[in-house]
Amino acid sequence: MRVFRGIESYDSATETCLTTGTFDGVHVGHIKIIDRLNSIAREEERKSAMLTFYPHPRKVLFPDDHGLRLLTTMDEKLELFERAGIDDVIIHPFSKEFSRYNAVEYIRDLLVNGLNMKHMVIGYDHHFGRNRVGGIDQLREMAPLYDFKVTEISAKDIDDVNVSSTKVRMALDQGDIELATSFLGYQYSFEGEVIHGKKRGKGLGFPTANLSNFDDTKLIPCNGVYAVEVKLNGVRYKAMMNIGHNPTFEGDAAKTIEIYIFDFSGDIYGQQVRVSILKYLRAERRFSDVSELISQMEVDKIQALNA
Repeated sequence: MRVFRGIESYDSATETCLTTGTFDGVHVGHIKIIDRLNSIAREEERKSAMLTFYPHPRKVLFPDDHGLRLLTTMDEKLELFERAGIDDVIIHPFSKEFSRYNAVEYIRDLLVNGLNMKHMVIGYDHHFGRNRVGGIDQLREMAPLYDFKVTEISAKDIDDVNVSSTKVRMALDQGDIELATSFLGYQYSFEGEVIHGKKRGKGLGFPTANLSNFDDTKLIPCNGVYAVEVKLNGVRYKAMMNIGHNPTFEGDAAKTIEIYIFDFSGDIYGQQVRVSILKYLRAERRFSDVSELISQMEVDKIQALNA
């Protein structure tokens, strides 16, 4: 898969079958669009191309109140796009100036002239251009004028899989990891840096790694205890994770994320780890004393190992 930083960097001699959007999560509904795109590209002997944007448009247009809780960082999206078989990804810088392109300029100047679009594959509810006034009807009107075809992924095709990025977020907020995984088609994950904590876990016989320095728009699931898989230095380990405020120890004001990696020892401070969530085990709660907490953590460990 080739990655281009900006429409102007793309080889406009390359004829494309194109789709465009933020595709947050690259969930099973998005994959239906991508599969159709790839199929058409093969039939027409053209490149399948994805136009997406960075930063997220809301972060540019509403910098002080964007409210973003994204399922995927750009690097994660690129991994998923490659797994889905897209030939070319164009990441175009989103700016206030860019947002002022009207729908005609967007189609003519960027998609047709910039990316040599010969076929657009688009979801039925996709909108674009200034104030998002452009849509499927405008594409169909302009297709014969600028010599491209349009394939719409219908409401029925999208609704058949009954998934949206919003539904994935709701599932993660409720600890319904099984539902979120079914929507995504893969295990939800995030990356963080191992930092120094209060070292309570070591005293309990469960030395934990505290994670911080996450992407500031990345969604972190609800508080609780989870069975997870940790990728560290290219090696995968089973682990359990706690997200919350440690109520047994009078609670921490700030939310903490701690992972206990099974069958592992070593100094990993400052390293990046990826955590993939396998199962929600239980809610975080306050225990009457430390011994009760340790007993519960032993149960959690067994459940996490069997997840």
